[in-house]
Amino acid sequence: MASSRAFTMTGGDVAYSYAKNSTIQRDGADAVKELIRQAILETFDLKCLGFDTSSTSVVKIADLGCSVGPNTFFSIQNIIEAVELKFLQAKNQNLSALEFQAFFNDHYENDFNILFKTLPPRKYFAAGVPGSFHGRLFPKSSLHLAHLSYALHFLSKVPKEVVDRNKSNVLNSSDKEVVESYSTQFKSDMECFLNARAEELVPGGLMFILAGAVPDGISASDTMAGLYNDVIGSCLKDLVKMGVLGEEKAKSFNVPVHLATVTEVEAVFRTNGNFSIEKMEKFAQPMKTPLTPESYALAVRAGGDGLFRNHFGDELAEQLFNHFNTNVEQNFPKFLGVLRNNLNLFIVLKRI
Repeated sequence: MASSRAFTMTGGDVAYSYAKNSTIQRDGADAVKELIRQAILETFDLKCLGFDTSSTSVVKIADLGCSVGPNTFFSIQNIIEAVELKFLQAKNQNLSALEFQAFFNDHYENDFNILFKTLPPRKYFAAGVPGSFHGRLFPKSSLHLAHLSYALHFLSKVPKEVVDRNKSNVLNSSDKEVVESYSTQFKSDMECFLNARAEELVPGGLMFILAGAVPDGISASDTMAGLYNDVIGSCLKDLVKMGVLGEEKAKSFNVPVHLATVTEVEAVFRTNGNFSIEKMEKFAQPMKTPLTPESYALAVRAGGDGLFRNHFGDELAEQLFNHFNTNVEQNFPKFLGVLRNNLNLFIVLKRI
């Protein structure tokens, strides 16, 4: 069974590494930079958090699902600059006594060596925290700020019902039972995620979430995620027909990802009860860097190389990616056509 443990981004310095192929995610981080700054200035209550009485103030920040950089460093720096501005605006605060602790979290298999080798000059203390963000990672009431960017869609596992029925979600992307199983798993994982963060964040602490989502009323096949599944599924079927891939091997391949609808996301946050929703803003996918067939294929490989190799082995995974690259080139106008349906959500949660 494929699990999210195998779904770390590609590290190292190869052509398809995440560090070299994450401009889409960086464009999203740029788009919410000012929104994070405003949220901190408006809702980060220094008095409530106890910073008005401390001679030395240590602000603790966690970036969940940090991958290997450089986007995580940009996000942490953005948060720190906003907090510094908040302290400057508070006349009784001593900025020289302000210190920051930044925690970089991702799965155990994440390339933390590359992450810390590329750590830029900084004004914060850095630490790595390996483990799944679907569970507890930090002591109780130890964080003031948490950040999660383009990682909400990763599931803790492939739904058991899908595995038991031996139905690949990329081969059966429109199967109602498969879709419902993934939706149920997403809701369960989000409840665990929110409960864990509720333990770790201090009352009044903030969490910023940037996530992709499916617009309500849009069919999966008309989204980038749905088209991705369709193309991967088509490639697997072709490899089976060519005799280079066994049918059972193809049928047992699943991607532990669920891109939820806006209604799904809002529902899990509103029903949890541990957070108030300070902001939930929708915006179109920002694309400062033009998307090309090559850049899209490399971005997909940066995210899925480990998952494919883990399931199919190196040789078959290489054939699959070659087939995928060709398919993307042939169908790229369709990819550009569904790009307009890509939706981003920026959410600010405050620990009650």
